[in-house]
Amino acid sequence: MRIWSERLPDVPLTLDAVSAAEAPAVLRGRGADAGFVRLPVDRTDLSAIPLYTETTVVVVPKDHLFTAVEEVSAEELADDIVLHPLDDTLDWERPPGLPAFERPATTEDAVELVAAGVGLLVVPLSLARLYHRKDLTYRTITGVPESRVALAWPQEETTPDLVEEFIGIVRGRTVNSTRGRTPTPPQPKQKRADKSGAKGKPTAGRTAGKTGGKPAGKNARGASGAAKSGAKRGKPRRRP
Repeated sequence: MRIWSERLPDVPLTLDAVSAAEAPAVLRGRGADAGFVRLPVDRTDLSAIPLYTETTVVVVPKDHLFTAVEEVSAEELADDIVLHPLDDTLDWERPPGLPAFERPATTEDAVELVAAGVGLLVVPLSLARLYHRKDLTYRTITGVPESRVALAWPQEETTPDLVEEFIGIVRGRTVNSTRGRTPTPPQPKQKRADKSGAKGKPTAGRTAGKTGGKPAGKNARGASGAAKSGAKRGKPRRRP
């Protein structure tokens, strides 16, 4: 948002938060020009570029024994109830741990149940941060699926230049990057003011600026020498 406002101050950018399940439909319905989605996504009418893979974590109460370590494995959850919300974003073959009596409707609901001591929750890191509570924490977990995040937009986009600009910002392109933009045509070389080939005095820019040329002191001496070499000398007089 900050970089967009700096580069395109006259084009407003609005962010809308939607669930991972709703994001593709919002894009198809033109409710947004571009959006972050979790892969896999149907690319029949959407374009998408993968951005990164998220770390997966297990959300636990702050007094849980897992807080004594930095990382746990899926096998270590075998005796714990692990909540599996209906909007889960991980592609499970079989979730770890013991199943709960009922699946929570949303990830946010599952976080509330973890805080109540009902069970644990395995989610991508961004969701653990989004629904963070002071009485909960999380630890990296291995041996489980990871979530891949992509930037998607409708294939028949009506503002391709702005979408391309947004893609560049998301992918970290600098303001001077020419990728995806119409290259600036080369400018014609400026002709020298003096076509006679005679060397004139160095310009003030070369004398004072640090552009890789000679130091200022040397240029100053050169200018003085050039000025002298351009003066006419008379013939010496013969002695009578």
